[in-house]
Amino acid sequence: MSFLERRRFLWILLLIGAGLVGAVAAMGTTLAAMPFGELAGRATAVARLRCLSARSFLEGGEIWTDTQFETVDVQKGSLGGLVTVRLPGGRTNGLHARVDGVPEFAAGEEVYLFLWKGEEGDVRRLGQNASRFRILGWTQGTFRVRRNEKTGRETVTQDSTGAAVFDVRTRAFRRDGIWEMAVGEFRSKLRAVLESKE
Repeated sequence: MSFLERRRFLWILLLIGAGLVGAVAAMGTTLAAMPFGELAGRATAVARLRCLSARSFLEGGEIWTDTQFETVDVQKGSLGGLVTVRLPGGRTNGLHARVDGVPEFAAGEEVYLFLWKGEEGDVRRLGQNASRFRILGWTQGTFRVRRNEKTGRETVTQDSTGAAVFDVRTRAFRRDGIWEMAVGEFRSKLRAVLESKE
């Protein structure tokens, strides 16, 4: 094999390797689709919350972010005045870890979150503060509240409307969810689902 042929062969191997690494990384955070009713049923608590602050830190060799929220209105479950949500990823000590599908929050914004306490087996994965909440389905359980400055009308948009979610029934990726639904309509839909599960 000549020098040019070896060089071309190595480039081809490099490109194939890069493609495989990219494919594995993309599959690592695939979320299975959860219908609204399933989200509501599985959630430990559902509430409208106002973001106060976020703090990232290193624990067990992984970066985590604890976001603190003030409780505005509880629709399901029992919450105190302050709620801490722990999610993987964040920025600390010059390091940055981003996990696809994990929502990030800014101080002052309001959201409806479908919260989940986790199970006993999650203590090892979540570290010593496993009692903190997680967001069920990450972007699927995150609904951003937006207020029209002119009309005062508030709407809710599900984060997952911007990302493809894998539907296990159809075995295909799809984009759907709640988009700019009036807050009153969202609350009615949620109430109806919760009442049907009692």
